[in-house]
Amino acid sequence: MINNDYIGRLVYSKSGRDANRAFIIIDTIDENYVYICDGDLRTVEKPKKKKIKHLNITNIYIDEIKNKLEKKDRVSNKEIKKCLQHMNSNKEV
Repeated sequence: MINNDYIGRLVYSKSGRDANRAFIIIDTIDENYVYICDGDLRTVEKPKKKKIKHLNITNIYIDEIKNKLEKKDRVSNKEIKKCLQHMNSNKEV
């Protein structure tokens, strides 16, 4: 069973070259894998396929992105990058 509750969530990579980097889940593949992007290193056009167990999943949803993805609207890299920068600036306070 695929869990679409992940879509639009803020996550942090646990391992790999992108460790501790913030991403947004833009799609689910199955119960083990999701597609993530950050609008910069990983774009909407070429999202990263990542195992869920390799992600720190937060309880934070990026509503603006989540709503667009649920409506099947196009999300731009600029929007994702802007949301992640906003989240990171709030985290540092």
